[in-house]
Amino acid sequence: MYIKQIIIQGFKRQVQCVQPYHECNANSCYSYKDQTVIEPFSPRHNVIVGRNGSGKSNFFAAIRFVLSDAYTQMGREERGALLHEGAGAAVMSAFVEIIFDNSDDRFPTGKPELILRRTIGMKKDEYSLDRKNATKSDVMNLLESAGFSRSNPYYIVPQGRVTALTNMKDNERLILLKEVAGTQVYEARRTESLKIMTETNNKREKIDELLNYIKERLTELEEEKEELKDYQEKDKERRCLQYTIDYREQLAIQEELDNLEEQRQTGAGDTGDSEERFKQGDKELGEIQAEINKFKQQIEFLKVDKKQLETERKEHAKSKAKIELDVKNLTDGQTAAQQARSRYQSEVQSLESSIQEHESELAEVTPQYNSKLEEEAAVKAELDSAEGIRQRLYAKQGRNARFRNKRERDDWLRAEINNGYPQLAKVKAVRVQTAEDIAGLEQDIADTETAIADLRGQLEGRGANNDSIQSQIQEAKAERDRLADERKEFWREDAKLDSILSNALNELRQAEQELSHTMDQNTSRGIAAVRRIKRQHNLDGVYGTLAELCNVNDRFRRAVEVTAGQSLFHYVVDNDETASKVIEILQKERAGRITFIPLNRVRPKQANVPKANDAIPIIERIEFEPMYEKAFQQVFGQTIICPNLQIAGQYARSHGVNGVTMDGDRSDKKGAFTGGSIDTKHSRLEAVRSVSKWRDDCDNYKARSAEIKRTLEKKDQEITRAVGNLQKLEQKRVQQENSYGPLLQELRSKGNDLQNKKDTLDAKHRASAKIDANMKTLTDQQNAHEAEIASEFKKALTRDEETQLENLNSTVQDLRQQYSDISSTRSELESRKTILEIELRENLRPRLDQLQAQEFDDHTTSGSLGTLQESQHELRSINKRMSTVESKLQELENSLEQTTSSIQELEKRYTGIKAGLTEIATAMEKSQKKTEKSIRKRRILAQQKEEVTHRIRDLGILPSGAFEKYKSTKSDAVVKKLHKVNEALKKYGHVNKKAFEQYNSFTTQRDTLTKRRGELESSQESIEELIGVLDQRKDEAIERTFKQVSREFAKVFEKLVPAGRGRLVIQRKMDARDEEDGANSEDEGRKELVENYTGVGISVSFNSKHDDQQRIQQLSGGQKSLCALALVFAIQQCDPAPFYLFDEIDANLDAQYRTAVANHLRDISSAPSSQTANGEEGEGGAQFICTTFRPEMLHVAQKCYGVRYQKKSSNVVVVTREEALEFVEGEKQ
Repeated sequence: MYIKQIIIQGFKRQVQCVQPYHECNANSCYSYKDQTVIEPFSPRHNVIVGRNGSGKSNFFAAIRFVLSDAYTQMGREERGALLHEGAGAAVMSAFVEIIFDNSDDRFPTGKPELILRRTIGMKKDEYSLDRKNATKSDVMNLLESAGFSRSNPYYIVPQGRVTALTNMKDNERLILLKEVAGTQVYEARRTESLKIMTETNNKREKIDELLNYIKERLTELEEEKEELKDYQEKDKERRCLQYTIDYREQLAIQEELDNLEEQRQTGAGDTGDSEERFKQGDKELGEIQAEINKFKQQIEFLKVDKKQLETERKEHAKSKAKIELDVKNLTDGQTAAQQARSRYQSEVQSLESSIQEHESELAEVTPQYNSKLEEEAAVKAELDSAEGIRQRLYAKQGRNARFRNKRERDDWLRAEINNGYPQLAKVKAVRVQTAEDIAGLEQDIADTETAIADLRGQLEGRGANNDSIQSQIQEAKAERDRLADERKEFWREDAKLDSILSNALNELRQAEQELSHTMDQNTSRGIAAVRRIKRQHNLDGVYGTLAELCNVNDRFRRAVEVTAGQSLFHYVVDNDETASKVIEILQKERAGRITFIPLNRVRPKQANVPKANDAIPIIERIEFEPMYEKAFQQVFGQTIICPNLQIAGQYARSHGVNGVTMDGDRSDKKGAFTGGSIDTKHSRLEAVRSVSKWRDDCDNYKARSAEIKRTLEKKDQEITRAVGNLQKLEQKRVQQENSYGPLLQELRSKGNDLQNKKDTLDAKHRASAKIDANMKTLTDQQNAHEAEIASEFKKALTRDEETQLENLNSTVQDLRQQYSDISSTRSELESRKTILEIELRENLRPRLDQLQAQEFDDHTTSGSLGTLQESQHELRSINKRMSTVESKLQELENSLEQTTSSIQELEKRYTGIKAGLTEIATAMEKSQKKTEKSIRKRRILAQQKEEVTHRIRDLGILPSGAFEKYKSTKSDAVVKKLHKVNEALKKYGHVNKKAFEQYNSFTTQRDTLTKRRGELESSQESIEELIGVLDQRKDEAIERTFKQVSREFAKVFEKLVPAGRGRLVIQRKMDARDEEDGANSEDEGRKELVENYTGVGISVSFNSKHDDQQRIQQLSGGQKSLCALALVFAIQQCDPAPFYLFDEIDANLDAQYRTAVANHLRDISSAPSSQTANGEEGEGGAQFICTTFRPEMLHVAQKCYGVRYQKKSSNVVVVTREEALEFVEGEKQ
């Protein structure tokens, strides 16, 4: 095993050190701020070099910080002194970590490596093994198991240790030898044994003192025992007499108590009957008062309805008077209107007759005119055709003379034909356009005639439309009035509900106030808050209090209230999550305090309920929903109802259940009895029931009020729609009245437009006939030219043509005469037709329209029959409503009389019952006073009985026969005997009444102390024997260690100084002449004890093995250091360690001795493994880590390191031997 690697961070060496044999450099303040990971060490010899102050000593201090006891029990300041100080961030903790190679399993961990770390901070000091926390004792025990002995700390030799050994005195060297021998353990055990032996002697002395005192006290108690026997005989007689007197007094008191109880039972029955009658009467009074209040409320409602109906009757009367006046005015105006209508109708009939005559005549003339017009057109067409043919023949006759031949003629004809085509096309186009205009005019005329017919139909149907609109207006008004009446009914009901709701709310507040008086303020506020929280947060899992969730018969109400107590107001919820949420809100709002019963958490215990007729489980008399059963089992499951308190107490003791009577007296299963008078007027369940009833009523009234208000809103909307519909009809009627003038004007305009269109159509027809004639002429001419081209060329007409020309002349003359006659007849018919049309258009029809307009205006301004009918309808309607109001008022009067009569009867009955209750209350008060007096007397007797019982109990255990000894003796004689005995007992006033107990107690203590003294003497002998054994073993260890160290010292010195010889010399007290005993005199017997040793000296010779040896005080400084090193090596050989740390041990040696020491270290580190006595392979060479400023160690080292100080922090790096030697040589210069 050896040190493989070291890691340091934030550590610096402590300036002050209190360890013995250790010198500290006050200027050494250099530290390893950053983490310094040192290259792995060689398992043999390692040398570290560096300048003074670079941190070499800090490196060794870091190893000692982990492995030794040099840094223990440090305060805060001392721990802070080990942390790096300097610029930059402060170091809060430091650590040193040593990694051991454990390939030889020297550490019993089973791993090839062991990592040991110690971490120090301002508030901590921790160890860890293999990255796991460990205690300091664990670390030290592990190190000792690997060969690191606390008694021999010389495997680490810091600076100054060699100098301290050099200057050490002989007696100090003896102390060192004892430490190496491990005598501290023996000394500690010997000191502890001596301390125990001293304590044992002190205890034995105290026991002797106590035994002497007990012996004297036992002698005194022997005398007191005899006197106590006489006293006890007298006292027995006294107690028997006193018991007889007290027992007789107890019997008398009990007899009087029984008499009082009998009287109480008799009076209790009468009182119970009175209470029952009083309770029944009080309940009846409450019911009567409720009925009176109800009737009074009905009277208020009836008065409100009466007032509303009277107001409505006044309004109807005003409306009736106004409507009657309107009917009278309309009736008077209707007569004048009838006369005007007669004149109007006769004039209209005359005009209609004239129009009919003109239209009939026009109907006869128009066909004749159209026939003559067609005949004229046909004759004109024939005339034009004949004229055309005749003109062409004349033209041909004159034209032939101009041409010389056929060709010239044909060319001219073709030219004429070509010139005629454009004219013919133009005429055709005009003909087409004229035909289109005619078709358009005919369509316009047809549309205009249709429009005129519609306008006339509107004018003729205005009366019927007006009547229809008037009928619709009447229906709309009726609907509006109906809806208004319905709204009034709802208003009345709403006002009534508001009054009822106000009264219900007052009752609810009063009930809630009464309920709050049955609980504390926090609970009352909490219940109200939970109800509000449930509504606001929509918590379906909050069900209600136990009182709200159950229904109890009045017979069992008192028993249930007594059993539950305040638990009636515990709130039942579905689970604990809901309860936590509500409690959190209650705490946040500071809204009271409530106990919750979460159903998912409740686990009621199964009760041992007796199966008997006189034990009824109270939960069977409570009605509730099955889902709440666990909550009710939790509160009521352990309680039964019993006929009386005695039976309840018996079941409480036998079955472990709570018993309660119908009157509310209670027997607890733990033995407590509760009973007495209960105020029946303030029942919690009744208060909860009242609150629930009024709350339900309020909710129903509010719901009905909200429903009525919604209905009123709908009625308002329906009335608004009805009024809007009525306004639309009125507006429609006004529009109809105002639209007659524009209709008449439009009708006139349409008529004029129709006549103009007809005139235009006639002109277009005449133009079309002319166009057709021109077109026929052009066509005939073109055909004639083409026929002439095909004929032969002649200068004159042919015979046929001449014959045709002659015929045409006579025909033209006839046609002209015929056309003239027809035109004359047509003109006459046209003139008559025009006159008739003008008369109808300009005179008769406008006059008829004017009369019709006058009739409509008269109808709208002077009043019409429809308006009169409307007013008459309204009058009938108002009369009907007034009749309804009158009947309702009569019914209200009858209801008021009946209700008032009922109230008077109830008040009379109320007065009678109240007088009876007053008498019952007076009787109950007297009975109560009598009962209270009896209770006070019974309390006094019970107190006296308790005092007598206490006196009897204080007499203690009575002697046998005490109960029968004075049974037949009279009380006076017993009192006299008791007085005589008390006088006799006065002379025993000084007697020790505890003499027997004290005698027995002291005897027991004497035996115990005697036994304890024997145990202490045995323990002292064992301790003395142990001290002898420890002294012997200590002396043997010292002698054995001295021999081993002395032998090893001689060997090491001879190796370091081959020419010399050295030995250790023990010094004794008895050697007055300072005779020396050589260390080699092993065969001499042991004549003196180790206590006679006074010191250990060193005797050496450097030049010869036979010359006289010198003491260490006579040597030079280098020789003294060599002797000290030899002693260190000898001690190490006696107790070898796996590695050694030497800090500048060769500083004071001469060159030759430095070489010898270096070679010695090389030999030890390179030594082969040895064989143990069992043949197993033992320890090999040890590891050395040394610091030096000399080159001798560097020559034999296997690995060299250099310590550098940069940026106020130390660092350790690997260097070559040449670099190390160069550094050492540089330091010498």
